[in-house]
Amino acid sequence: MLKVGQSAPTFDLPDGDMNLVSLNGYRGVNNVVLYFYPKDDTPGCTLEAIDFSDLQDEFLNLDTVVLGVSMDDCMSHGAFRDKHGLAVQLLADAEGEVCEQYGVLQDKDLEGNARKRCIVRSTFVIDKSGTLRHVLYRVNARGHASNVLNLVKELK
Repeated sequence: MLKVGQSAPTFDLPDGDMNLVSLNGYRGVNNVVLYFYPKDDTPGCTLEAIDFSDLQDEFLNLDTVVLGVSMDDCMSHGAFRDKHGLAVQLLADAEGEVCEQYGVLQDKDLEGNARKRCIVRSTFVIDKSGTLRHVLYRVNARGHASNVLNLVKELK
């Protein structure tokens, strides 16, 4: 698991329009709220994405971009964004490599003896220098975006 004060693992991932987004592209320019969520268009994930989107202008006023990551593909992200009018960028980590780097994958027991790797809802606040300022594992979707906005307001 990552800890506050560490450098955020860098990545390049495609968004819902298949444009490549690089974490390094924000260094020196913006803070980044990087949130990981389990699945497009499920109740908790939809609530969280809408809440972050509703606060988009407030985040931007604080020089902060919000990026959502799941293991869904670009097509799924585009459909999810369009269906709910989401303002945040959704990034596709189909192979789960970035999820692994950030320590957000866990094994979940399915019926029988089967196990599946799933994303634990988690959020990372990364400052303009690329340093992890807040590391939040196992968060609750309800009210989370507002809580994160308050954390970003405290960044100096």
